[in-house]
Amino acid sequence: MNKADCFHLGHIAKLHGYKGGVSLFLDVTNPFDYSNLDAVFIDIDNNLTPFFIESIRMSTKGFAVVTFEGVTDENYAKKLLRKPVYLPAEILPELKGNNFYDHEVVGFKVIDSVHGDVGILDAVIDLKANPLLQIQKGDKEILVPLIEGVVQKVDRAKKELHIITPDGLIELYLGLG
Repeated sequence: MNKADCFHLGHIAKLHGYKGGVSLFLDVTNPFDYSNLDAVFIDIDNNLTPFFIESIRMSTKGFAVVTFEGVTDENYAKKLLRKPVYLPAEILPELKGNNFYDHEVVGFKVIDSVHGDVGILDAVIDLKANPLLQIQKGDKEILVPLIEGVVQKVDRAKKELHIITPDGLIELYLGLG
């Protein structure tokens, strides 16, 4: 399995107990959608390694307590700490219209309704209070709040994200008049 065929689910945050259990941080919009996982891929030395889930219990604030098959002691579990966790992108249902997965639109050209091409989407910064579109335009970074009404169109065929930004925001970042 290649990272290009996967999406980032989260990371192993800490140990849970002394029998190999770990706390998995689920960096997703709705962690409870993943409460029935049977396997994940963990990035170990830049190789996605499959780990089968023996038990999973959803906790609070995006965490799940997980026991993996074959991970039976604290020493083995310590080797997994802070490792990124992935799932195959093919398991995600296809979204339509202006709905998108954060990883799906990274690399899209961003077209503003007033300024046209404002750069390439580098990342969606998923802050709970204020998610942001991180756009790269040459050596400039543009941060656009991902509030309702900003995204006007997701053109998957052309790999374009059409947006309407708040007045003055693009000018502020690009030093325009």
